[in-house]
Amino acid sequence: MSEATTTRKMDYFRLPRPIWRKLKKYLPKQNQKKKSQGGRPRASDRAVANAIWYVLWTGWQWKALHKDYFGVSSSVVHERFQRWRRMGLFEKLMRRMAEYYAKERGGIGWGWQAMDSKHSAAPLGGEKVGNNPTDRGKLGAKMNLLVDEQGAPISVILTGANRHDKVCAVDLIVSMMPKRPAHKEQHLCADKAYDSEDVREFACAAGYETHIKANPRRKGSQRPTEEGFSKKVYPARRWVVERTISWLTKRRSLRTRWAKKAENWLALIQLACSHILLNLAVFG
Repeated sequence: MSEATTTRKMDYFRLPRPIWRKLKKYLPKQNQKKKSQGGRPRASDRAVANAIWYVLWTGWQWKALHKDYFGVSSSVVHERFQRWRRMGLFEKLMRRMAEYYAKERGGIGWGWQAMDSKHSAAPLGGEKVGNNPTDRGKLGAKMNLLVDEQGAPISVILTGANRHDKVCAVDLIVSMMPKRPAHKEQHLCADKAYDSEDVREFACAAGYETHIKANPRRKGSQRPTEEGFSKKVYPARRWVVERTISWLTKRRSLRTRWAKKAENWLALIQLACSHILLNLAVFG
């Protein structure tokens, strides 16, 4: 039998070098005096980053990480992950990767933007968790995402599964990481869950031309007339955000939220978004 010619493209045990280089710039510098005092050597930041990367992809429990995997105990990995999260390292990393993506691709694709959300079960409960109306009232959380025309994530927020998408639309636009130019023509696409006059008015005030699918169940919902379609026909642009969400959910820790702290789960999402921004910057 001939050997397989294909190789594994993703290394789940090692954080990609470009992301590590940018993350390392935000890490606190170690005191040289403490190193000379002896004692147990400090665990490597690189090894801890690799362990966090492994947890992101596999959905592994923090306490189940064995020291033989990365040379670092599970308690050290989790403690340092929370410390980095409190320092805002993962948010800074995502912002830095968005700048890198804009530099490599000639700028953010502001012309067409799309937003959507993804429900995830949250069996352990915790912060920003609610009863999911689409899953028999079980506890769940929701990640809300806004992407550019290439599918690059530029804004992400967390809410409970019981919170309506139209309530999160304003927060998505306001919490956008890159600074959005106001003078360029920009279109915003969304599905019928965002069909609300408040969302349309805020988006128009922010300089968007909205393309939100009308919800036939909503009272007073008005569908675009045929005369409006005859002037200019726009292709479907909402699929890019759905593709980005599918990229995110390839990572098992984002399919089900086991973290009780919403900030911990958001940090993992920001790390995953940083990787997607890297892939889009390099491969397009």
